[in-house]
Amino acid sequence: MRLTELLGLRPGAAAVIGGGGKTTLLRTLGEELAAGGARVLLCSTTKIFPFDGLPNLTDPTEETLAEALGSRRLVCAGTPVPGTGGKLTAPAVPMSRLAELADYVLVEADGSAGRPFKAHAPHEPVIPPEANQILWVVGASGFGRPVREAVHRPERFGLLTGLEPEAPAAPEAVAEALQKEASPAWPPIQVFVNQAEEDTAMAAARRLAECLPWPVYAGALKRRNWTCLS
Repeated sequence: MRLTELLGLRPGAAAVIGGGGKTTLLRTLGEELAAGGARVLLCSTTKIFPFDGLPNLTDPTEETLAEALGSRRLVCAGTPVPGTGGKLTAPAVPMSRLAELADYVLVEADGSAGRPFKAHAPHEPVIPPEANQILWVVGASGFGRPVREAVHRPERFGLLTGLEPEAPAAPEAVAEALQKEASPAWPPIQVFVNQAEEDTAMAAARRLAECLPWPVYAGALKRRNWTCLS
């Protein structure tokens, strides 16, 4: 089954937050949707590198964006951020308008510095008001590793869970952090556990799913392998 079907992805804007695998998830979903004929925009409310092999529009107007979406189907767009090596932040075109120009707008809404888990600062994640769903990514490679290694902003994770930096990041602790960070004002949440390639990683993902009130999926995006856990 295609991942977009498994997740029940709806047209409109979806915010992708969390740890390792957000950018890969954006591309995987975008390619599936575009292959089905949808117009798909990839962008970020924080910062994201342009996508190799895709049209990457910098400072697009509504007209240039509509033209690119009509001809190429899958497009990345944004505003260059000086001093970041080419990263893009949100396009100047309002998100409400982007959601009209594209069938799907997939928004990377925070960064994790390459870590499997992310604990958010007070100003994070930057979820656009137009988002109708949240895809929260968790990297299975972080389970059991010390908090200081596995978590971006480990001090925030410690405040949420009571764990010291050298303590292992157990699935139950990750679930606790996610639930404490989630806001009732957010749209519906689904969790995707990436990097679940081995039996031990999948078992840890199942322990996480048992502790969460939201749908949880797991697999390995780069292998195009995934399943529903709850």
